Amino acid sequence: MHRRIALFLLMTLLAAPLAAQTTTAQATGDWRVRLDQSQNAQDPDDAPDIKFMTMANGIHVVGGPAGVYWKPNMAAKGNFTLRGNFTLVRPSSHPNYYGLIFAGSNLDAANQSYVYFLVAQDGTYIIKRRNGAQVTDIRGETMHAAIRRPTGAGGAQNNLEVRVAGDTISYVINGQVVHSTPKSGETAMTDGLVGARINHVTEVMVDGLAVQQN
Repeated sequence: MHRRIALFLLMTLLAAPLAAQTTTAQATGDWRVRLDQSQNAQDPDDAPDIKFMTMANGIHVVGGPAGVYWKPNMAAKGNFTLRGNFTLVRPSSHPNYYGLIFAGSNLDAANQSYVYFLVAQDGTYIIKRRNGAQVTDIRGETMHAAIRRPTGAGGAQNNLEVRVAGDTISYVINGQVVHSTPKSGETAMTDGLVGARINHVTEVMVDGLAVQQN
């Protein structure tokens, strides 16, 4: 069932800079949503609502603003593999990113923290860490042949994985390791909530989101 989520201001009195504040909404069932908020009316994140549907084994998002999606009881720690299937239903007017988040904490507060591993329709991927209002690159926009791109007006499906084993974090697209980092610096913390991030004006279906503790 389509659920139109009306946004409401969560952090009016928080000390974070205004441009970095976000709004949040709660969806049906166990899923939670935190939406980005832009102060620029020309930015698609300024859109007032999204369509969000739960499916038997995932979610279907039609945006709308960028946001993160998670379940409060879904987390990973130690050595684990996080995976999810992401289907871009149709290309957007410009490349937008979507994919996995992990190491999440305080996702509904000013001091939110998580790492995200996302792909886009132009065949690039990014890896970043967010700490509160600050976002730092772990891996900037990188083209890779493992990423499936849409053809014409059609969609594309990509399977993403994050594998944490010992002191190594591996980022995997369609079975191929595209980047690895040590568990240090910006990726020192890997335990925490997991979920998905879908950027603005993008229609994406997510299924098979699961954690395997190794």
